[in-house]
Amino acid sequence: MLSAIGVSSLDDLFADIPATVRATRFEVPPPLTEQEVRAELARLADRNALPRISFLGAGAYRHLVPSVVGEVIGRSEFSTSYTPYQPEVSQGTLQSIYEFQSLICELTGMEVATASHYDGATATAEAALMACRLTRRDRIAISSAVNPQVRRVVETYCSGPGIEVVVVPADLAAGGSGLTGPDVAGGILDAGFACLVAQQPNFFGGIEPMRELAEAAHAVGAQFVAVVEPTSLALLQAPGEYGADIVAAEGQPLGIPLSYGGPYVGLMAARMESVRQMPGRLVGATSDAKGRRGYVLTLQAREQHIRREKAASNICTNQALCALAAATYLTAVGPAGLREVAELSVTQARHLAAAIEAAGLGERRFSAAYFAEVAIQLPDAARRHAELARQGIVGGYLIERDYPELRDTLLLAATELTRDEEIDAFVAALRATR
Repeated sequence: MLSAIGVSSLDDLFADIPATVRATRFEVPPPLTEQEVRAELARLADRNALPRISFLGAGAYRHLVPSVVGEVIGRSEFSTSYTPYQPEVSQGTLQSIYEFQSLICELTGMEVATASHYDGATATAEAALMACRLTRRDRIAISSAVNPQVRRVVETYCSGPGIEVVVVPADLAAGGSGLTGPDVAGGILDAGFACLVAQQPNFFGGIEPMRELAEAAHAVGAQFVAVVEPTSLALLQAPGEYGADIVAAEGQPLGIPLSYGGPYVGLMAARMESVRQMPGRLVGATSDAKGRRGYVLTLQAREQHIRREKAASNICTNQALCALAAATYLTAVGPAGLREVAELSVTQARHLAAAIEAAGLGERRFSAAYFAEVAIQLPDAARRHAELARQGIVGGYLIERDYPELRDTLLLAATELTRDEEIDAFVAALRATR
C-alpha cells in the first residue's frame, strides 16, 4: 500500500502535520468506578459558562422549539433508524423525509427538494457544484456578504475539482448599503461562470436585491443560487418567485436547538428540470402492484454515493432525524406561527437597534433594510464585547474577525425569544463599558 501511494514509511503519511503537535505517546488514566466517572463528568460540565443574555446569530439562531418536536424525534422507530435503502421496512422514515421535502418546496417556492445535507454550508457548496454540472462551467461567483464560514466551505469543496471561486464585493463602505450590487455582479460575471451565489438576508442581516441578482446571473447563462434563512421566508419573497435556480439553507432555525454547533440539517431545493443533478437522497411517492401508496428512494441508486469522482455527491450518511425535527416544527407552528416568529424577530431587532441609537451608544453600520440581524458600529467594540462576555452577556458577533475593514462593529441578532428586559439590560451594560 505504501508503495502504491508513493511513500516509504507510515511516518511519511503524517509529514504535513508539524512535529510539535503530533501525538507521540498516550497516557491512559487508570479505570474509574461509575461514581467517580459521574463526579468527573459533573466537574467538567460545571466549567460550561452559559450566558444569561445573548444576541448572537451569525448563522445559528435561538428559537423556541415546541415540545412536540422532541416527543416525535425521540420515538425509537425514528431515533434509531438509518438510511432507508429497503423501502419495504422503512415506510415511516421514507414518508417523514417525503413530508419534509414537500414542506421545503412549499416554503421556498421551488419544485423539488432533497434531504440529507449535513448543514447549510455544505448544502451551499453542493449547490455550487450542481450548477457547475448543469452548465458545464468551472467558475463560480459568490458575494462577500455571504456568511464567511459558508464561503470557506464552498472554497474547500471547489478546491478538489479545480473550480475557481470569485468573490463579488458587497458595498461595505462607511454609510454603504451592505448589499451586493447587481451592477457589480454583472461586471464580473461572464460566459465562464456556472453560478452566482447570494444570501438572503445576507450575513449582515440586509435584504438583498435578489431578483436583480438573478437577472445578472441569467444574462450570462449562469445559475442563480439563493442561500436563505428559512424563517425569513414567512415574510420575504420566496426564491422561486424571484428566479432562483437552486436554493440552499441552514435548517437549524426550524426546531433544532443550537447544541454547541450541531448536528444541523442542510436544505436544498431546485427546479424539476435540474432534478437529475441534485445530490443527496430524494424520496418519491408511488403505488405498489395493489395500488397502495408507498414511498421509495428515487432517481439514484445507493451505489451513486460511493462512486468517488463519478458521484453527484459525497453524502454517505443520513440527516433524517434533523429533517424530521424541521418537518415537525413547520407542521406544529404552521404558516401563521412561522410568520409570527418572523415578525417578532424583526420587531425585536428594530427595538434593539433603536434602543442602542437612542442611548447614543452606537449606530447602524449599513443603510439598507434588514431582517432580524443588524450591524451596529460603536467605539472600542472588541474590548466591550469581551467585557460583556465576562458579565454573562453575549453582545452579538464581532464582525472584524472576518472583515478587518469593519472594525468596531457588532452583529446583533434578535428572535421571538428576545425579551424587552434583555434589551434594556444589554443597553445598560453596554453603557457601563464606556
